[in-house]
Amino acid sequence: MTYVVTENCIQCKYTDCVDVCPVDCFVEGPNFLAINPDECIDCTLCVAECPAEAIFSEDDVPADQQHFIELNARLSTVWPTITSRKDPLPEADDMNGKPGKTALLVE
Repeated sequence: MTYVVTENCIQCKYTDCVDVCPVDCFVEGPNFLAINPDECIDCTLCVAECPAEAIFSEDDVPADQQHFIELNARLSTVWPTITSRKDPLPEADDMNGKPGKTALLVE
């Protein structure tokens, strides 16, 4: 089992999760973070740190966001690893919790 970053991270990209990850399994894109499923050790530390509540266990990803399991796996092969915390995107607080952000994902 692995953890998965889901839709609410889009346009927020808080990186609190990156600071606590012991294995540097997060990758960074222009407006989203993803988790490399081959690197994730299921420690759960990132879940509580995510201000957007966008990280779920693979088994608990909401039904309407199941496609994020494959998306995290795919993006983790092309995006660079992020190992330290950065400022969130400028519109993060306004975008946090807004539904329907999948179309805004920049790959």
